[in-house]
Amino acid sequence: MKITHVTTRVLRTPADNPLVVGLPAPTDTREFVTLELGTDQGLVGVGLTFFGGAITPALRAAVDALAGLVVGDDPTRVEAIAAKLRRAAGSAGPGGIFSLALAAIDMACWDLRGKAVGQSVCALLGGLRDRVPTYASGALMRPHPVDYLAKAGPRLRDMGFRQMKMQCGSEPSVAASVERVRVLREAIGPDVDLMCDINQLWSVHQALEVGRRVEPYHLYWLEDPVAHDDYAGLARVADGLVTPVTTGEYHYGIVPFRHLLEARAMDIVMIDLLRVGGITQWMKVAGMAEAFDLPVVSHLLPEIHVHLIAAVPNGLTVEYMPWTLRLFEQTPTREGGELVVPRAAGLGLAFDPAAIARYRVG
Repeated sequence: MKITHVTTRVLRTPADNPLVVGLPAPTDTREFVTLELGTDQGLVGVGLTFFGGAITPALRAAVDALAGLVVGDDPTRVEAIAAKLRRAAGSAGPGGIFSLALAAIDMACWDLRGKAVGQSVCALLGGLRDRVPTYASGALMRPHPVDYLAKAGPRLRDMGFRQMKMQCGSEPSVAASVERVRVLREAIGPDVDLMCDINQLWSVHQALEVGRRVEPYHLYWLEDPVAHDDYAGLARVADGLVTPVTTGEYHYGIVPFRHLLEARAMDIVMIDLLRVGGITQWMKVAGMAEAFDLPVVSHLLPEIHVHLIAAVPNGLTVEYMPWTLRLFEQTPTREGGELVVPRAAGLGLAFDPAAIARYRVG
């Protein structure tokens, strides 16, 4: 099988989240670069990437340029393709646009690998499970008032979610942060796993103080409490709290995860599929984490991450952030608090022509 042609598009969607109910719809948008790799066997592999913002045109150009280099190559040789693209990019990687573009190409290649043999990507990667836990994300955000959280948490629980994530970090005082967690915990009860994302907004001292004061509310994890590259600071927080510390989504490539693991800077490893460089690199980080006896969790893209978390023995839960679901004809089924791994070959995804027509830029 050989890659014969490349199709990329930019899609711009509303920046809403269907899990958010009863609040004004946001007026901003999100942009995605989609990729389709065609082959001489008639199979088409799909991938996508984003985080471009104002530089989305540059990100699309990077995907076009790198994907153009693998026309004529066998898409099943994912390591050979990654090596070829690293050489072509010179010193432009592993961070930034290179990794984001590589991720889309690597995804599409894995999709083609599965379609070529009639197996799902999860099966190719090991096929450990056919469903995985998933948690509601993006519905309990930092700007949302406390009284909204008290209503939204039980609504998510009634939708079947047994795990959900809130945000903290911008409150005016320690007491306000503690109150935010208390209200939501009491609203959802003791049997729902509650995560809290700080998005790097605290100092080490803040993280230790607030983290200790919210321990009675049994957070499932505290995410990115301090700067993502403060390995020593993260290690102090992880060592000083009973609550597990999660980090990793802001890192590009696989090398930073070695440093985080060696520094004992986290208890749960979060891997962003785009920033790490795709499925091939994601699996390497999961293997490193397993060697340290640590679980891994995903960031965004639940329709793809369901394959990866289900395939590895240390996969813990999938973030159900439904930003990209509207782009596809069919997406993995959610049954209560679990996502079911698609049985279709490859990723089990195809871009929805109606979504392309509606959201395409240019």
